[in-house]
Amino acid sequence: MVQELVIAIVAAASAGALYTAAAAKVVKQYERGVVLRLGRLRDDVRGPGFTMVLPGIERLRKVNMQIVTMPVPAQDGITRDNVTVRVDAVIYFKVVDAASAVIQVEDYRFAVSQMAQTSLRSIIGKSDLDDLLSNREKLNQGLELMIDSPAVGWGVQIDRVEIKDVSLPETMKRSMARQAEADRERRARVINADAELQASKKLAEAAKEMSSQPAALQLRLLQTVVAVAAEKNSTLVLPFPVELLRFLERAQQPVQQQPVQQQPVQQQVAPPQTGQPQRRAQGQRPAQAQPRPRPGPPQTSPGASAPTPSPPPVPAPPNAVPARSSRPKPLARH
Repeated sequence: MVQELVIAIVAAASAGALYTAAAAKVVKQYERGVVLRLGRLRDDVRGPGFTMVLPGIERLRKVNMQIVTMPVPAQDGITRDNVTVRVDAVIYFKVVDAASAVIQVEDYRFAVSQMAQTSLRSIIGKSDLDDLLSNREKLNQGLELMIDSPAVGWGVQIDRVEIKDVSLPETMKRSMARQAEADRERRARVINADAELQASKKLAEAAKEMSSQPAALQLRLLQTVVAVAAEKNSTLVLPFPVELLRFLERAQQPVQQQPVQQQPVQQQVAPPQTGQPQRRAQGQRPAQAQPRPRPGPPQTSPGASAPTPSPPPVPAPPNAVPARSSRPKPLARH
């Protein structure tokens, strides 16, 4: 009899221990416990620590209240300017209402993941490629607002959404590289042109100063020669001296010369004397006119010296009286 009583007590103690073990629950600090009694939600949400539930009647579901980091799978989309891109992101969220996270949605993690993917594809189609590459802060805010709107009813709060990477096709990368190279080349040319303008102004001022002191130009030339010869890898040739260049500059200046006026040579021919006609003597033939020699170079013998040129005849003044011939006049016959 005593033995049976001991066995019953041990069995009861064992059952009580098993019941206590099944009813005892421990909720961690970062968790909250949602109790369902016979399928109905209890109003009280169990906090962290030790708690008891009725085995078989109540059921305890623990909800993590920590911030969850969830990567969003890469999504392919076409931007507003018709560029195919592949974008992936990361989302940070946490549960603020444990009861709603258990009752309102079946699996809040899966729901948030799907909503993030849909919102990411939507934001890609509404944005340009330049916004995806440079204006990500604005896109992140828009993406966070799109995900947070339905997640409020699930007891989930979206803390932050970040676009992690934007993948472009290889052709688009080459096009963007050419565009960036052209832009840099344009800026380099503008900077070079500005430098040339400033250098030309300084050179003009230097030339103005050197023009007042000619020796400064020679000193500058010697400095240039020394600078070139210091490298010892080139040959310097100066074909023209500086003085010859100055002579050429003076020769280019116009020289004003007055032309010499030559007076025309007038030959005075004595007019025939009137009243005393000249008669030919009988039996006397008129002299034949000898041919005038043609002008040509003077002929000199090999041993003879070159004849000295005779001075040109001095023209007589226009009012000069012709000289009378010393030849006797013929007598007239009656």
